Amino acid sequence: MKKIFTLLFVTTFLFTSCSDDGEPGPQGPPGEDGLDGLAYTLEEQITFDYYDDTNSYSRVILIPDDVQTINPEADAVLVYRYREIQDNEGNFMDTWSLIPQNFFLNDGTIQYVYNHTASDVEIIIEGNFDLSNLSTDYTNNQIFRVVVVPSDYLASHNELDITNYNSVMKELNLKTSDIKMAN
Repeated sequence: MKKIFTLLFVTTFLFTSCSDDGEPGPQGPPGEDGLDGLAYTLEEQITFDYYDDTNSYSRVILIPDDVQTINPEADAVLVYRYREIQDNEGNFMDTWSLIPQNFFLNDGTIQYVYNHTASDVEIIIEGNFDLSNLSTDYTNNQIFRVVVVPSDYLASHNELDITNYNSVMKELNLKTSDIKMAN
């Protein structure tokens, strides 16, 4: 048994420590640069602009140039709208709702929707009635968080509940201090 152990040790040492000439082998090719984070969260407070020709409100949020993603054309971009609500005891709580988000008003229905490119996110308010006089409660000083999730990560974590902002932040190991304020 002692001879087998010695032979195994010597063989392992020879194969791992030397090349044919006794010198270390050549260095392998360099790897790809790593990302500085798994996901990115941007926050911006916006006031929408009204467009009469489309009867909609819109505002574009630029994704900063320093946000690097694995595949900017395929990564998931999630947009959450902030709303402070009051519970039954009178305490105020911060809530984040994934958009699209609908509101049923006396005049009809409005919906927050969005579209995105690799460099920006456009948030839109659409409705089924004349929106030119929509209450500023829906159009002014609205806070949104944009979360960019690499598609490779999203594909391998199909149990991720993207409708729950806090779950997304926890799963991606992001903290409030990681949120970048958009310009």
